[in-house]
Amino acid sequence: MPPRPDKPVARIVNAQFLLSLPKWSAKKVEPLPEICISGRSNVGKSSLINALVGQTGLARTSSTPGRTQELVVFSALARMGAHDVPFNLVDLPGYGYAKVPVALKAAWLPMMESYFDGNKRLRCCVFLVDIRRTPGSEDFELLERMAELEIPVIPVVTKVDKVSKTRRVAELRRIAESLELEDWHDLRPVSVHERTGLGELAEDIFHQLADDPLST
Repeated sequence: MPPRPDKPVARIVNAQFLLSLPKWSAKKVEPLPEICISGRSNVGKSSLINALVGQTGLARTSSTPGRTQELVVFSALARMGAHDVPFNLVDLPGYGYAKVPVALKAAWLPMMESYFDGNKRLRCCVFLVDIRRTPGSEDFELLERMAELEIPVIPVVTKVDKVSKTRRVAELRRIAESLELEDWHDLRPVSVHERTGLGELAEDIFHQLADDPLST
């Protein structure tokens, strides 16, 4: 039998910063399908975005949790083989950092509602959890909102290199149980430092977009 052709590798390419918004306005963004990235402050969203798109400085990283307080929009292509799907990647402000001023905390929920309310372009939420943490009430509130809107969620466990390889499965099982997932394999473990899991996540994103009517 002839050898099977290699499976195409999914990548996120041609990513560019578009704009940041304190309140969502669909009129300011090209009408493309959207993928949003959400998680607690200091979960590693910016580092993951940079690693996912293969650019070191696209998303601004900071040692100060809670620094990003606006909706940040990037344009990109999800590519697998010869098939490109244009989309907007929306970095949502992190939540849950105690030292964020009260006024900014109070503004977070209206900002999120301005994005989610009636948003017909949102195709998937990439939901990040630090492998060293247990999901909290704000994580569950966001997941409940996604369920209400019937938006698919890709649960990503970040910073897996921060625990030993012998402990990783146990920590993934713990997080899966907390999220009430039947199988810990439903989690997508990712390490920016080790550059693991990025291709699988890009493939997940591609498949969420590939059959979308907005992308044709």
